[in-house]
Amino acid sequence: MPNTKSAKKRLRQDGERRDRNRADRTQVRTIVKKVRKSVEEGNIAAAEESLRLAARKLDQAGASNLIHRNAAARTKSRLQHLIKKAKNATKS
Repeated sequence: MPNTKSAKKRLRQDGERRDRNRADRTQVRTIVKKVRKSVEEGNIAAAEESLRLAARKLDQAGASNLIHRNAAARTKSRLQHLIKKAKNATKS
């Protein structure tokens, strides 16, 4: 346990940040799953709509170091590729 006043404050701040980060990370994962599920169900319009929101959240998570910027970019790229592949499959 912390002994000094500043260490107690730091412990309190760390807990608040951890809770906020956990909530934000969960939200990002949920949105990504929503895009993947829409593609799986064949609902391309819903997937594209969800992708816009997911891209925004991923960019925010990358900018705030919640996840690495490259990980955010990679996830966005993979989701876009998934939607493009699904679109081409429905056209054929």
